[in-house]
Amino acid sequence: MSEPRHRLMDFVREEIMPHRFCSGCGCGTVLNAFTNAVEGLGLDSAEMVCVSGIGCSSWIPSPYFRADTLHTTHGRPIAFATGVKILRPDLTVVVIAGDGDVAGIGGNHLIHAARRNIDLSVFMVNNMIYGMTGGQVAPTTPAGVVTTTTPHSNVEPPFRVADLVVAAGASYVARWTTYHVFPLLESMQNAIKRKGFSFIEIMSQCPENYGRRIGLRTGIDFLKQFKEQALRVEKANGMSEEELKDRIVIGKLCDKERPEYVSELHRITREQVDKLKKEMGGAA
Repeated sequence: MSEPRHRLMDFVREEIMPHRFCSGCGCGTVLNAFTNAVEGLGLDSAEMVCVSGIGCSSWIPSPYFRADTLHTTHGRPIAFATGVKILRPDLTVVVIAGDGDVAGIGGNHLIHAARRNIDLSVFMVNNMIYGMTGGQVAPTTPAGVVTTTTPHSNVEPPFRVADLVVAAGASYVARWTTYHVFPLLESMQNAIKRKGFSFIEIMSQCPENYGRRIGLRTGIDFLKQFKEQALRVEKANGMSEEELKDRIVIGKLCDKERPEYVSELHRITREQVDKLKKEMGGAA
């Protein structure tokens, strides 16, 4: 008698399982949530393109998710994804990458993709450090944390990436943690369905390269902290900076309708082609 097959196995590459994520890493949780979101929406993975950069979380779509994937150069997944969407607007294009990739070297791509409102879903896995390359300080590393490149503690304030994307003009923005699995799953579905630029910041654990520097040695330690620090955006509104210190504001930060870049670009192209055809017909 054959072993029962899990309903999600059609969405992952069984031939390279088990995965290579470190013990306690949050990337497996994000892969699980993303796979459930795709399955729940009834999406055909053959009609999707997943784009990633370089880093631990970039392994989530490439190689583990069974779809066409682009594993791109560091900091450039949004740029590559933009090219895919312009050429094939019919495809669902999802970017999954880390905070160093998206908010560090790729920060300008993030800002301008949000400003243009390109129809992409970007899921940024924020483990607050460069986890795969040795534990260097990232743009999301909290002040005071010791890393390999800040051995006497980090003096830089961390980027509030989701807030930055809201200000840049995205259509849909949310923030969740790997503790809040079901809201994260639903938010991923909302992001994919939303026409325009969608962004979810996913606070995720890295016991190996971040946790051991701050005294959190297991994934469970991180999940307990995420639970304690999390504060719904509805409660956070109106609170002072001091009251929000060391808190993680979670929930939907933005959901609005705006003209979408690729649709507008193709509309202008069609108008110019039609104009040119009329001019050529008149000349003939």
